[in-house]
Amino acid sequence: MYAAWLGALLVGLVLGLLGSGGSILTVPVLVYLVGEPHKLAIAESLGIVTLISFVGALPFVYRGQVSWRNVGWFGGPGIVGAYLGAYLSQFMPGELQLALFAGVMLLAAVMMFRRTASDSGQDHARLYWKVMLDGFGVGLLTGVVGVGGGFLIVPALVLLGGLPMHLAIGTSLFIISVKSISGFVKYIDVLGQAGFSIHWDLVLIFSAIGIVGSFIGGKVGSHVPQERLKRGFAAFLVLMGVVILWQNVTALVG
Repeated sequence: MYAAWLGALLVGLVLGLLGSGGSILTVPVLVYLVGEPHKLAIAESLGIVTLISFVGALPFVYRGQVSWRNVGWFGGPGIVGAYLGAYLSQFMPGELQLALFAGVMLLAAVMMFRRTASDSGQDHARLYWKVMLDGFGVGLLTGVVGVGGGFLIVPALVLLGGLPMHLAIGTSLFIISVKSISGFVKYIDVLGQAGFSIHWDLVLIFSAIGIVGSFIGGKVGSHVPQERLKRGFAAFLVLMGVVILWQNVTALVG
């Protein structure tokens, strides 16, 4: 179990260092270090992501660095998408969900290898219908595979919503928390019907350690080159994504 708590600390550190990407480690930690069943790990991941991202968003709320209009435009459809994704998950085998999750890891790696979106988002037109569509799609992904999707939300808010980077990060954290809780609530019902129950002690302890890690990462991150960190983490995601994809595709076709 000590390995699991170290994993929780790593999730928080990555979130604090990079501003996104930490939650994508939660499901692998729960499956491979804790030994949780696939579907239960995805559901618990959503609960953990909700708590960590909400606490992470509070300083941005206090400083007025959350765009509530974009929370509505992006977060509203995201809540619907996450709820729908959690509902659809009951018709998917756990191996398929983890295979999709591995695909998301590889997508996250690609996004991190690319250059960071600039802080000039206010020069872009606010294409709210695209923001809403993107919000629904990311929410659907959240419900199916249990990731927050900050690596997709921040570029969307900058490039489509016209937000400067500092506003996009705070807004993203709040959006992640509200859509993750939507998917989590639906998963409680779905898992109950399948005979599973959430391990609340695991969710709370994992979240607490992750929150501590995020604050440590935030302090350290200001002294470390961000682009080098992102590229190193992206390479790590590629390695993990390929391994998880291979394992679960093999299980599906075997």
